[in-house]
Amino acid sequence: MNLRVLALLLIQLALAVANPGSTHADGKPLTATSSAKTSSHELTAFGDLPGWAEDDHSAALLAFRQACAGHSGAAQGNAHAGLQRACGAALSLPLAEVSNPAKARAFFEAQFLPYRLRHDQPDGLLTGYFEPELTGALKPDKHHQVPVFRRPGDLVDVVPATERAKANAEGRLASMRKTAEGLEPYYTRAEIEAGALAGRGLELLYLESPVDAYFMHVQGSGLIRLSDGSLVRIGYAGKNGYPYTSAGSVLIRRGAIRREDLTLQSMRSWFAAHPAEMQSILNENKSYIFFERRTEADNQSGPLGALGTPLTPRRSVAVDPAVYALGTPIFVSSDSLRDEHGKVFRHLMVAQDVGSAIHGPERADIFWGTGSAAEAIAGRTKDRGHLFALLPRPAAQ
Repeated sequence: MNLRVLALLLIQLALAVANPGSTHADGKPLTATSSAKTSSHELTAFGDLPGWAEDDHSAALLAFRQACAGHSGAAQGNAHAGLQRACGAALSLPLAEVSNPAKARAFFEAQFLPYRLRHDQPDGLLTGYFEPELTGALKPDKHHQVPVFRRPGDLVDVVPATERAKANAEGRLASMRKTAEGLEPYYTRAEIEAGALAGRGLELLYLESPVDAYFMHVQGSGLIRLSDGSLVRIGYAGKNGYPYTSAGSVLIRRGAIRREDLTLQSMRSWFAAHPAEMQSILNENKSYIFFERRTEADNQSGPLGALGTPLTPRRSVAVDPAVYALGTPIFVSSDSLRDEHGKVFRHLMVAQDVGSAIHGPERADIFWGTGSAAEAIAGRTKDRGHLFALLPRPAAQ
């Protein structure tokens, strides 16, 4: 686990102790969170979760066991004792039981209680993200001229990772530039694209398309295929601190695409048809992401989430960590969202990741996987839904 992930976990644990929206060590929910002042937890029953009985609980248990690696070590303290206890029970199960859907369901029902987070909105919002698979080069060539930058040494985070989404939602800078005179706003996307970081040796690798690079920034990770056929996995290492502005919202505001027609694919088509206007659209998003090589994840099945463990397609979800503790199983239900097989999306997932645009109660970003098929479904995911957090039962039960 790298230092950034460890720092995120330590901050999260501090919030779990101090934040009135966190849970006790025994998993008992408290009241409203700092990012959802009008919200409260409400105990429900597993039988009342729409689609609970029909889900593949074995797949969810495999994802939960994988996420449990992010909870190991004494640094977790007592704040997550209930989650650690559930992880211990999950990891001790024989594989025959893990792969048995009925026994996996029984595990979750024995270890957890389901809670709905009530708030002042009728529904939650579900979006999707994916890991792009792109071609690239470690040095620029005639096909690959778009640099992907490492985190600069003068970039300073001024807001904890778990509060970044809240800060950005409020229009505050989450990171700044260290100078001899003190902290100043970091370079914007437009300034970086114009060469603000050139000559500093920060180039990690090079991509072919600025649009591909932009969407990789939005997703926060990428699987890059080099000319020799080898794969390089890169992931989020920091951002310049500015709030995220959706290029889609800019296109709608300019009348380029109708709101009802906006998808990731329609955006790609518009950019291809209007190359002269592309950069000005992208530059309206001042936010810029820096990356690092994730050698420990090169041979993993997916990119690493905020817990430092691989994400599982359709089973890993990004949430606001000020509302839901990372590692928490969360049942996600939507009447409108359909998976790649056309089935209504009602699945038990694991809170494994965070994102600058993921802020507030019942706000979730579903990880759909790697490559073009995952991009297609992630690009059209914007649905109403509900989240049910599975909190550990008290130790005495």
